[in-house]
Amino acid sequence: MQTIALHMPPPRNAGEPMIRRAYVGDVEQMAGLINNYASQGLMLPKSLAQLYNNVRDFIVVDVDGAIVGCAALKITWRDLAEIVSLAVAPSWQGRGLGKQLCLPLIKDAQVLGIPTVFALTYQVDFFKKLGFEIVEKNILSQKVWQDCQFCSKQDCCDEVAMILRLEP
Repeated sequence: MQTIALHMPPPRNAGEPMIRRAYVGDVEQMAGLINNYASQGLMLPKSLAQLYNNVRDFIVVDVDGAIVGCAALKITWRDLAEIVSLAVAPSWQGRGLGKQLCLPLIKDAQVLGIPTVFALTYQVDFFKKLGFEIVEKNILSQKVWQDCQFCSKQDCCDEVAMILRLEP
C-alpha cells in the first residue's frame, strides 16, 4: 500500500515567486502582511484564529519560505464568492503577483459552479483589468448580511464593490 503525503513542507524556489496553497506554517506571515495593510485602513484585519480557520481557502506567493503575497476565495452563497485578503508586500508590487493570485481563485469559483465573484476594494483599476465592473453594494445582500454587520466601517464604508460574472 502506497502512502500519500497530504501535508508536505513548501518547496524552496531559488528566489523566484511561487504561487501555492497556504500551509498552517504560513499563517503568521500572512497575518503580518494583511494586518500591515489593515493598520493603514486599506483592508480589514484578520486574527490568527480567522486565518487558521480558513487557511484552506488561501493561496500565497512564496519566495524561499517568505510569504510576500496572499489571497483567498470566500464562498458567500451558492451563486456568489468573494476575493478577500488580497495583499502583496510593497517591495513585490508591480510584478503581476496580484493577478497571479486572483486568477486561480477565479478559476476555483468557475470549477465550483459559482457564477459571480466580487471584491470590496480600493484598487479599482487593478480589478477592472481583471474584468470586474463596479456595482452598487446593495446588490451584495448576502455579503452585507454575513460580514458587513460586524465591520467597524459598517456605517462609513468607502470601499468600491466590484463583480466579475463568470462563463458557465
